[in-house]
Amino acid sequence: MNSSKSPGLAGFGVLKNTTCHTEKKISVFFSIIFMTAGILSNSLAIVILMKAYQRFRQKSKASFLLLASGLVVTDLFGHLINGAIAVFVYASDKDWIRFNQSNILCSVFGICMVFFGLCPLFLGSVMAVERCIGVTKPIFHSTKMTSRHVKMMLTMVCLFAVLVALLPILRFRAYQIQASRTWCFYKTEHVEDWEDRFYLLLFSCLGFLALAISFLCNAITGITLLRVKFKSQQRQGRSHHFEMIIQLLAIMCVSCICWSPFLVTMARIGINEGRSKETCETTLFALRMATWNQILDPWVYILLRKAVLKNLYKITSGCCGVHVINLHMWELSSIKNSLKVAAISESPGSSKHINLQPLSSMGQ
Repeated sequence: MNSSKSPGLAGFGVLKNTTCHTEKKISVFFSIIFMTAGILSNSLAIVILMKAYQRFRQKSKASFLLLASGLVVTDLFGHLINGAIAVFVYASDKDWIRFNQSNILCSVFGICMVFFGLCPLFLGSVMAVERCIGVTKPIFHSTKMTSRHVKMMLTMVCLFAVLVALLPILRFRAYQIQASRTWCFYKTEHVEDWEDRFYLLLFSCLGFLALAISFLCNAITGITLLRVKFKSQQRQGRSHHFEMIIQLLAIMCVSCICWSPFLVTMARIGINEGRSKETCETTLFALRMATWNQILDPWVYILLRKAVLKNLYKITSGCCGVHVINLHMWELSSIKNSLKVAAISESPGSSKHINLQPLSSMGQ
């Protein structure tokens, strides 16, 4: 039988002849720093979301808050569970044979790596779709995108990610200890079986698909907001447009930069089979890059708000000697105003008269 189908011995072959050597102190340092930074940033984001949800209960913002909450909660548990297992492995001197005789810990680690890797990507694409619908189809969004529907989408996304993570176990394919002996994932060493290649390519394709959907929807949203901005001859909506466009650019850049190396590495291993020249150090570096996405998610989606951008704008304008204009419209809510701006732009005569009044009740 294929050794990958033997749960009790899965991955132990790589422990005998590994050519990957990582400095223990540096590796432990990275694991602790990543876990701490992720827990702190996502905890802060959850606190901000809870306060925002208590203050704002409008339909237009409820869907965004629910999706954002699901994202940061997923990232938080990802850092807690994966980080705790990684630190335990380092503390046990990576002696998998001693504490993983039945391969249970490696299977749990692999399932968590896949689930907490794909789920944030899926949620990011769902948030991009929600924002795109809210800007381009505000009436449909306000009537159909209810909290109940959003909760159903969150549940479906999580169940799909769980299914993908459990697929090898259901097919009696055990997760493998990787060459660095610090984490578990699909089989990446001497990949020759078609099913092992399928799992790697499935993970990569789903990740790239989620990034592509996010990029497409964010591009449509950005173009729509820019068109409204150019149609408007007044200053009232400019800060709102700047805020949304900066957020969209940050979301796309962070997701693509952080996840592309790992997804490309897994795809190359799956395509090249046993001829892959990907080294353990390269794979480990790509994994750490992907981890940074979960650390930066709350800062991009939640903490990069109007208050931060307003202060940055003032500082930049002051340093460059540019006259700082009155930005009282930063008090407008991103989500609700995007609906209002899009609705006005679709109405007759919107190119001649667009006048948005400040909504002080929506200030964040």
